[in-house]
Amino acid sequence: MELLVTIIILALVFDFINGFHDAANSIATIVSTRVLTPFQAVLWAAFFNFVAFFISKYIIGEFGIANTVSKTVMEEYLSGEIAMKVILAGIIAAILWNLLTWWLGIPSSSSHTLIGGFAGSAISAWGWGAVHGAVVLKIAAFIFVAPFVGMFVAMLLSILIENLCKRANPHKANNWFKKLQLVSSALFSIGHGMNDSQKVMGIIAAAMIAAHSLGLAGGINSINDLPTWVPITCFTVISIGTMSGGWRIVKTMGTKITKVTPFEGVVAETAGALTLYMTEIVKIPVSTTHTITGAIIGVGATKRLSAVRWGVTKSLLVAWILTIPVSALMAAIVFQIINLF
Repeated sequence: MELLVTIIILALVFDFINGFHDAANSIATIVSTRVLTPFQAVLWAAFFNFVAFFISKYIIGEFGIANTVSKTVMEEYLSGEIAMKVILAGIIAAILWNLLTWWLGIPSSSSHTLIGGFAGSAISAWGWGAVHGAVVLKIAAFIFVAPFVGMFVAMLLSILIENLCKRANPHKANNWFKKLQLVSSALFSIGHGMNDSQKVMGIIAAAMIAAHSLGLAGGINSINDLPTWVPITCFTVISIGTMSGGWRIVKTMGTKITKVTPFEGVVAETAGALTLYMTEIVKIPVSTTHTITGAIIGVGATKRLSAVRWGVTKSLLVAWILTIPVSALMAAIVFQIINLF
């Protein structure tokens, strides 16, 4: 029972870190364009992170991404104390990598960190056959697909809105886009809450399924039996994490990739939100970080290719590619250490 409680607590710690690590995704543009102060912006984003719970539960009617994450490891392996140790090692590795990338100001993916950690510790325990290859490959593919879709949607929106507003008074249009940034930021924050909270839910569900095999209190037979307090807690904790900010990454996202105006902020956040909603429909956990970064690049590239600081973008891409293998390796090492006790 102690192991299950430890896993749940650490999963919520990761959820909190995810919130402040990814806060920049929702608020970087709205802060850099001075529509809201940093404090106002994190409160705004946190509120809509939590609103996402009601949308997922009562409008969409399911937590499909949580189900996908819980299936990273084959269900037949999710039994016994070893399975609990595998999950624990994966969470610890994910927390370590998230803290490191936050400290360095690198907007890496919390999603892929968690998936990499879970898969890496499972491989260390049982070998490659324990991992659901199709699920992991699909998630890994979206390291490239999500930012590309975000970029493409942002470019289309930029061209469309520029043509619709070409006769508008520039000063009035700028004021309108400042107001619209409140809407676009809210839309993206909802997408962030729906996507990222469910990843932690999936990990907790896997731990509870393993606990059921041991006959422990709090165990469940499948993710469909997940108690209501789990999603509510996950959405609440990520909201609190978002309120804690993540100013190092705000700087990278809001200023270092390309200069962002209110118009570009609206386009980038709307494109990012639409991308996240699409992936919610197909139940694929993606990186909100990758998505909004791709959208910001798309906005910059629409002006001119030189408006994007490609050197920064190249560094981000390297960090994204390394996230899954590095977090998997870290988790494998952590599992071997845990397994000694």
